[in-house]
Amino acid sequence: MKTVTLPMKKEDLAALEAGQEVLLSGPVYTARDRVHKIIFEEITRARRENRQPKLPFPLRGQTIYYCGPTPTPPGQIIGAAGPTTSSRMDPYTPILLEAGLQAVIGKGKRSPEVQAAFARFGAVYFITYGGCGALLASHVFRVEPIAFPELGPEAVWKLDILDFPARVGIDARGGKLRNL
Repeated sequence: MKTVTLPMKKEDLAALEAGQEVLLSGPVYTARDRVHKIIFEEITRARRENRQPKLPFPLRGQTIYYCGPTPTPPGQIIGAAGPTTSSRMDPYTPILLEAGLQAVIGKGKRSPEVQAAFARFGAVYFITYGGCGALLASHVFRVEPIAFPELGPEAVWKLDILDFPARVGIDARGGKLRNL
């Protein structure tokens, strides 16, 4: 099991191999379907208007966790925080990777186009365990609201994670787990 500190240096990204089990520690941003669409549209609009996009958090060098935490129970810092199906973000992922996103965490298969984009931009797709939201939440030690509170569970949160269990689903060279 390899310990990975986020954000990663390019050489650390390049050293990861598909199938490798990892423990992730550092900041991640939650973002699901609606936020991906908002970010995608802003990047597209900014390119047309020849300006820098106004994003809710910096993409360059960051990691997005495809997660919409459940309501926080009394005495906890976060509710269940399991991954959502990654393929729903496939229409938006290549442009986010091009904008500098270095890694994502989710579950499930990715399209061939997205698999190729991970290799093209030297980024990594981590997969984690579906159905284990309460367990995964136990690896979150700080939560900060970032943007779009009106989206409820799909709001953007910055989570600081410690020893968060995952596996490299697609590495920075495009290698992938079998059956992914």
